[in-house]
Amino acid sequence: MKNRPEWLSNAVFYEIYPQSFKDTDGDGIGNIKGITEKLPYIRDLGCNAIWMNPCFDSPFGDAGYDVSDYYKVAPRYGTNEDLEELFAEAHKLGMHVLLDLVPGHTSWKHPWFLQSMKATANEYTDRYIWTDSVWEEAPGYGSLRGISDRDGSCIVNFFTHQPALNYGFYKPNRPWQQPMDSKGALATRNAMKDVMAFWLSKGCDGFRVDMAGSLVKNDEDGKGTIALWQDVRSFLNEKFPEAVLVSEWGEPDKSIEGGFHMDFLLHFGPSHYNDLFRCEKPFFGGEGDASAFVEKYLESYNKATGNGLICIPSGNHDMDRLARTISGEHAKMAFAFLLSMPGAPFLYYGDEIGMRYVENLTSVEGGYGRTGSRSPMQWDASVGAGFSEAPAEKFYIPLDPDSKRPNVEAQLADRNSLINEVKKLIRIRQAHEALRNEGGIRFVCDGAKGKPLAYYRSSAGEQILVVINPTVEAYPVPLETGAGELLYCLGNKPAIGEGTCVIPAGSVCFLKVC
Repeated sequence: MKNRPEWLSNAVFYEIYPQSFKDTDGDGIGNIKGITEKLPYIRDLGCNAIWMNPCFDSPFGDAGYDVSDYYKVAPRYGTNEDLEELFAEAHKLGMHVLLDLVPGHTSWKHPWFLQSMKATANEYTDRYIWTDSVWEEAPGYGSLRGISDRDGSCIVNFFTHQPALNYGFYKPNRPWQQPMDSKGALATRNAMKDVMAFWLSKGCDGFRVDMAGSLVKNDEDGKGTIALWQDVRSFLNEKFPEAVLVSEWGEPDKSIEGGFHMDFLLHFGPSHYNDLFRCEKPFFGGEGDASAFVEKYLESYNKATGNGLICIPSGNHDMDRLARTISGEHAKMAFAFLLSMPGAPFLYYGDEIGMRYVENLTSVEGGYGRTGSRSPMQWDASVGAGFSEAPAEKFYIPLDPDSKRPNVEAQLADRNSLINEVKKLIRIRQAHEALRNEGGIRFVCDGAKGKPLAYYRSSAGEQILVVINPTVEAYPVPLETGAGELLYCLGNKPAIGEGTCVIPAGSVCFLKVC
């Protein structure tokens, strides 16, 4: 892809939920200095890039996805200077940092919205999407009504306190629906460009963009939103050509055309991602079926090939923890898959040690059922798990109460632990161009029920057969060329015959082929 920064070719990302990662000031909430302190840990794990969830000022009705000031770090995390120091220290270690940009909505306490609510026209009147009458709601959207003297209802994107910013309508069909080139819609777009420029000038390497495909309304085919992001990409190419954009979109043919470098496979929608990790019988649990995932993945991959990357995460702040459905040796198999697929892998903090979903928690800051996946990082076996020296009742979210909860210190000392397997897999990935982000892929077994996943990863210089068999039966996989070096093995070694690789039950192999 034109203007794709070179570092993306071997990027392995680590997602950090700042509230829950490392607290250095004893208030029970993680902060930026804590992230900076733990950069060597992340780098030693093998990750060379970070996606940090929102850290901007916010009333935290949705854990920071309700921004009240795009230009200010939330005081509970530190200062703007702390964030600049994080960028600088990451760069010293050869790492890169993406901030989480939320362009689709703000908090209802954002100064832009407080001005937009006024009955008298002003600079921010059209910064959000309002109907012409308080009695008229926008079809298909939630709305805020009766909250000020302004006559109208304001569209919200998600929670009630998240009014939608105005980027225009691709097909306006009501008097209050402004086109994409209206003064108000263009002012919003330019304001977001200014936000991006501000942080890029401070050392940020780019952005993961929240709900990237949802900005332009009445845009069924995404054409308006694609055009909007193409304009943003042109702006970045001129001012900050190395800036990376990763989209939460789930449609790589659209996001990559819009100028994004990478798109996520989402846990909702048609991707069948959950068939692998999070369902009643996940593929990596040993009884599931990966074939629908493979079919959809190849459809997306073929649309993206040569232009952008598809990212497959171990999890994120919106999903159940991986360990809720997959653990033990099956978790190692899942990571063997995640770290041998094309595109940039994303590891959610704590997944590398098998952190568990904490059951039956009261919702914290809009987390609801997601709260159990956002508990504090478990660094050691101390009372506060090395996360914080604050009393437990002050912790942002309660710790996993199990006395046998996994922790980094213990797993690093155990050569058979999950974290050491993850480190090994990342080292192998980085040592072989075929296994990195831009290597090609060709499936030879689609993981249908009772069958393994098997695929060839390739580059100009090498070809590697990856076979992952979480089932209870051995299975023969066609070996199209001669077998070479066994690069990686989990479980029992494969039996290599003439034209066949028989993979034992509960085993994984990476086989370099001639």
